[in-house]
Amino acid sequence: MKKAIVVVDELYDFITGGALACGHSEEAVEETVNFIRNHPAFPALFVCDHHPANHCSFAAQGGPWPPHCVAGTHGGEIHEALLPYVVPEKTFFKGCDPALEQYSGFDGRSAAGESLSEALRRLGIERVYVTGIATEYCVLNTVKDLIGAGFKVTVVESCLGWVDAEGHKTALPEIRKMGAWIMKA
Repeated sequence: MKKAIVVVDELYDFITGGALACGHSEEAVEETVNFIRNHPAFPALFVCDHHPANHCSFAAQGGPWPPHCVAGTHGGEIHEALLPYVVPEKTFFKGCDPALEQYSGFDGRSAAGESLSEALRRLGIERVYVTGIATEYCVLNTVKDLIGAGFKVTVVESCLGWVDAEGHKTALPEIRKMGAWIMKA
């Protein structure tokens, strides 16, 4: 069975000191780097929030969030510790349309226009290990779509960050009910 790692939104604005800093974010990045290093045969695919400055999810436009992961800013960049594993054709940008909120990595597209699902199928992937930020939003929605598309999914708990610790704790059983496995690392 061919396996891959999907890294969701491990971007500076979601990490300590960022515009929407999340709990366990530095640890999530460190654990994700270790997980990738320990599984060198698994391709790593990266999902990135990539918003225009006037995105509908921002408070100034009536959304619930402060501005974050604005295209072309440091806050929207993948953490430097992960950069050795980033390949452009395996990087997917979501939230690019100012009028659409997109939590799932399935909404993202690579620079060549390929979706995450299309890339996983092209690579012959059957099992996906998911890491990322935030458990209760983008990770949850990405897992839901991966399962819905027929992939076997394992969420690596030690590689997760969250907006709210209670939201994280609530999301994990929901992820299990969807059919995903949860492992420590």
